[in-house]
Amino acid sequence: MKDLDNKVAIITGGIGSIGMAAATLFLEEGAKVMLVDLDENTLKAAAEKLNNENLKYCVADVSKSIEVEHYVNETVKSFGKIDVFFNNAGIEGVVKPITEYPEDIFDRVIAVNVKGMWLGNKYVLPQMNDGGSIIMTSSVAGILGFAHLGAYVTSKHAIVGIMRTTAIEAAPRKIRANSVHPAPVNSRMMRSIEEGASAGNAAEVQKQFEATIPLGRYAEPVEIARLVLFLASDKSQYITGTIQVIDGAMSAQ
Repeated sequence: MKDLDNKVAIITGGIGSIGMAAATLFLEEGAKVMLVDLDENTLKAAAEKLNNENLKYCVADVSKSIEVEHYVNETVKSFGKIDVFFNNAGIEGVVKPITEYPEDIFDRVIAVNVKGMWLGNKYVLPQMNDGGSIIMTSSVAGILGFAHLGAYVTSKHAIVGIMRTTAIEAAPRKIRANSVHPAPVNSRMMRSIEEGASAGNAAEVQKQFEATIPLGRYAEPVEIARLVLFLASDKSQYITGTIQVIDGAMSAQ
């Protein structure tokens, strides 16, 4: 038996590095997967790359309730049920001190990273099978503070509150909810943060970040996806309401 045999999973932020790594592992482990993201062309390209008959995709803005309802309904229409929800979509905003942070960008980060997470749980839970699993992507920034990333840090802390509330409310149905908190990951998002921190000196910023990580490097997307797979599987049936840190000991110092 594979870890996700006969399970149906939704992955938001599906075309990002962690979303794609998770989709790859989920499909390998027997799941049917609905990949959700904003852009149809990139979703189509991702589906062609994954090349699996058990994969479908849906275009949606996770911050809009009507579009969240749509991806949930499309999943049930396509696959008949929902067992796993990888609530993963998120954006980084810009790198600026609080006193200079643009209000419109702050609002967009909160809309995607907080409201999008909340809406996802709100509309997935009624359709999810008892015994299901919700995994929410936060960050090491959800347990620490980082200068000039105020919107992002705020949003990633808020995810913990949504996760813990979900875990308590869903427990009577044996539905689990946990958050994952990666250190910096080799991804487009980190390239954006590095460049935003010091234009033209992204490589040097990466070295500075890596110096704060005892293991001395960024995480790879597949390393995060392996943890997500464990939390999605029945191997983690008694794990719920937890903060799962995967940060190379960055937060241990």
